[in-house]
Amino acid sequence: MLPASFHRPFRYLARRHSPLLSKPPVMVREDGERWDKDDIGAFGERLAAHYLWAHGCGVLYRNYRAPKGGEVDVVCRDGDMLVFAEVKTRTSDRYGRPMDAVDAEKESLIIRGAMDWLRLLDRPEIFFRFDVVEVLLPEGRIPNVTWVKEAFGLPKSYRY
Repeated sequence: MLPASFHRPFRYLARRHSPLLSKPPVMVREDGERWDKDDIGAFGERLAAHYLWAHGCGVLYRNYRAPKGGEVDVVCRDGDMLVFAEVKTRTSDRYGRPMDAVDAEKESLIIRGAMDWLRLLDRPEIFFRFDVVEVLLPEGRIPNVTWVKEAFGLPKSYRY
């Protein structure tokens, strides 16, 4: 494995010059049809994972689905912290911030997915948190990504 200092210049260049982060996406499929909500969401998750990597995170997994329900869009390491990130992508903020769509029901799904991930690791003594990555894709403009760290936590009644 390469030392972290080896990756620093590449991550800096990715933040400054990556086509994903620095150019407006062409939101048309190969068949000429405009992207639907699934295409927009998939692109947002790809862009968010790239953004997290460019900002120093090691992306471990994308789109983790727990067998008994629960989901996590991006699982990554931010230093010594394990991060379970939810990605919310919108084409405008006309109806509020993308993060506003992360309600109690969505948090519950993310927490179930995270707990299943931790069970796979045999419940390690590890610090973890829940983040939200907001992706705005305004038509013809550069994507705007906002990383909200510690967006929510485990409910007090929840035992890990």
